[in-house]
Amino acid sequence: MSDVSTLLGEQVSVRLSGDVIFEGILTDLGQDILVLFNGIKYYYIPWMHIHMVYQKNDIKEKINNPIEPSITQEMETISYRKILLNAKGIFSEIYVTGNITFHGYVMNVLSDYLVFYSPVFHTMYISLSHLKWITPYNHKVIPYNLNNETLAVHPSTTPLHRSFESQLKKEIGKLVIFDGGTDPMKIGLLNKVDNNQLELSVASGENVYLKLTHIKSVHLP
Repeated sequence: MSDVSTLLGEQVSVRLSGDVIFEGILTDLGQDILVLFNGIKYYYIPWMHIHMVYQKNDIKEKINNPIEPSITQEMETISYRKILLNAKGIFSEIYVTGNITFHGYVMNVLSDYLVFYSPVFHTMYISLSHLKWITPYNHKVIPYNLNNETLAVHPSTTPLHRSFESQLKKEIGKLVIFDGGTDPMKIGLLNKVDNNQLELSVASGENVYLKLTHIKSVHLP
């Protein structure tokens, strides 16, 4: 991290898994996360998904330094978990897979997953190992222009377990949607969760088997 720290305050490019590239000012660094300001908002990106950080010599558009503080401002040292805890209650955008981003609120941070409440998808479980980035919105942003009554958070009353696998065992016998529902083979009745494997009955009645470590997000219809 010592070499990367020389780029603090500089305009850099960050390449993530999937060949996704962000450009912005590197405003903060931690052992497992970095903070990038793209001229509009802050992106908090876990190191586990970063392939490369570099300073471009041919900057086409200069990004001005941020005026608004980041959520790391009062932290002596930053970490992935601290960032997520500080983001609780702030309307945020998160990215985990494909071309889908989820918008909502971090509700709880557990050992290997977080509970996220989306006005669209309602309660979601997000694997911490698959969360590519999170960006909190400005406090003045009104999600979807909804009024307070419509926007009221209605989290699930299901008791929370520390691990992702244990939590999914609580959902056995229910219809579940994995990874945003873009793949019909990841939508169905959850039959079994055991030894890092899931058994799912899809719409056709066929049983499919999924590896838990590849599941990025879960929500119930």
